[in-house]
Amino acid sequence: MTILVTGAAGFIGSNFVLNWFDQSQEVVVSLDLLTYAGNLKNLDSIKDSPFHHFVQGDIRNRSLLNLILKKYQPRAVFHFAAESHVDRSIHDASHFVDTNIVGTFSLLEEVRCYFNDLDIEHQKIFRLIHISTDEVYGSLEPYEPKFIEDSQYKPNSPYSASKAASDHLMRAWHGTYNLPIITTHCSNNYGPYQFPEKLIPLMILHALSEKSLPIYGDGQHTRDWLYVKDHVSALRCILEKGIVGEIYNIGGGNEKTNLEVVTKLCEILDELRPRASKKSYRSLVTFIKDRPFHDKRYAINSAKLEKTLGWKPEELFETGLRKTVTWFLENPEWLDHILSSEYQNWTNQHYS
Repeated sequence: MTILVTGAAGFIGSNFVLNWFDQSQEVVVSLDLLTYAGNLKNLDSIKDSPFHHFVQGDIRNRSLLNLILKKYQPRAVFHFAAESHVDRSIHDASHFVDTNIVGTFSLLEEVRCYFNDLDIEHQKIFRLIHISTDEVYGSLEPYEPKFIEDSQYKPNSPYSASKAASDHLMRAWHGTYNLPIITTHCSNNYGPYQFPEKLIPLMILHALSEKSLPIYGDGQHTRDWLYVKDHVSALRCILEKGIVGEIYNIGGGNEKTNLEVVTKLCEILDELRPRASKKSYRSLVTFIKDRPFHDKRYAINSAKLEKTLGWKPEELFETGLRKTVTWFLENPEWLDHILSSEYQNWTNQHYS
């Protein structure tokens, strides 16, 4: 038996693949284009495994997808591949349209052809798990209830709009062509291997480099934080027990403002890696001009997943954040590897 994972060298994809090998010897085919945020070093620990096959390639390449599906005959496809950074989507939306919409369409069409050629027994067990985001639902006011699976789509950035489009494609291909698809929406992930353009790894890197810690606006934008290993466990649960055609929201139950997150992160760094000056890292916090149409609050209601499939997050935000900071402190070679000139140019341009 085999599973195919797109975007497998990215943050969440690589955590999923590594966790898979912690619990199974089922063959995994990892597909990744290795753009700036895809890092093959994330998969170093399994590079010699006979059960792991890595393919560098673009999900828009339908000939390659066709070849992979026919050769490896997966029983499930986990679709992580996506451009995911809001700031980058604001500055150049074209990559988000190409990858998140066109790429998803290409995957769906090749999976449809593959699925139609399967015998009935293999069709019964095949699943396509589409990993999406809570950002497709737009922004919540402080008094509004958390997002549920039936919440109205109101994407506010090119990134979230492109993910919303991919969700709609998934729904249509399930309804029209009877593909066995399950869609998930997760809240903000954090943990090991996250590329330092996102809030938590960006703050860790800036703090260790004695740079300012840039926070948009007044720092009161609120997010629900989900430790990546809890997200991975939810996806495994959904593959095993999830109902075809359903949507499942995956949240960590940890609503925090950006300022709260950075303040707690500074406290952990003050303890684990004190500055030579003896000052708190909090003195590096700087508030910068807010980005356009910045969503105020995201919050996920995971009751459906918890009640119907029995999943619950295990990690508290405080313990997960400490584990994350510790991982970055203990893996300086990983940071050195990903600190390319492109990354430096990006952060200097947009966070200085």
